[in-house]
Amino acid sequence: MNRPTPQPLRAWLITPALHADRCEKAKSYGADVALADLEDSVASTDKATARAMAARFLYPAVGGGPVLGVRVNAPVTADGIRDLAAITGYPHQPGIVLVPKVESARDIEVVAGALDTDQHAPVIYALIETPRAIGRLSSIVTADRLGGLLFGAADYAALTGCARTWEALLYARSAVANAAGAAGIPAIDSPYFDVSDLEGLRREVECARALGFQGKGAVHPQQIPVLTQAFTPSEDEIATAQAVVAASHQTSAAVTTVGGRMVGPPLVAAAQAVVDQAASSPSPASRS
Repeated sequence: MNRPTPQPLRAWLITPALHADRCEKAKSYGADVALADLEDSVASTDKATARAMAARFLYPAVGGGPVLGVRVNAPVTADGIRDLAAITGYPHQPGIVLVPKVESARDIEVVAGALDTDQHAPVIYALIETPRAIGRLSSIVTADRLGGLLFGAADYAALTGCARTWEALLYARSAVANAAGAAGIPAIDSPYFDVSDLEGLRREVECARALGFQGKGAVHPQQIPVLTQAFTPSEDEIATAQAVVAASHQTSAAVTTVGGRMVGPPLVAAAQAVVDQAASSPSPASRS
């Protein structure tokens, strides 16, 4: 399958495309992915203006920066069709396209069919935010051009009537992480919406990482350092992972021991993933 994935993916910042100044600043906050939003944050009467603004946003920042992309409207809507048509004419194509309200593999293939060219194919993420999408995850992840899943807690909670707490959303989050793992693609967690509660954010992101998520959305730039640190392997984690990988290379046996602990193929694979992630991250984080 054609699933190129930019790394790292720790912190995602989505900014309304209408706000040109905020979009430009979004490139400098240290997020790994910055998206211009054409969907929820833009009123119907402003969609055309937002599309024009998004084209300017996709000009790369001088000296590097985040992967730039766009959250389009659902491709089964008129605005979604207009978004895709507009993007084909952009001078710079998005690195990532986030597709909302995905409920079938066909949604992803429609976006790929509209945007893929011989010169460029964006990484397409499905925003999983409805009960129907949770029930159809096994089918959704069969889309050949699907690059990853992003969980949308706010819409899911509104549609099910559940609380927007970790406990109430644990089943949906686990389903998203499991489906992404089964398909070999990244899972990105929903934002934490209390901007003033950085300690609460830190606790939630550690739980998300433990479930298997590789990154998380941010609703404010001040959340980005917390996400970056939490999703970056610590020096101790890297050292342990390197020891496991090295030990596996030094034996022909399927199972060996490292530091008195038995290590088999699943743990070696997990350790290799940590080593690879560390190689793609600017620097290891110090976490207690």
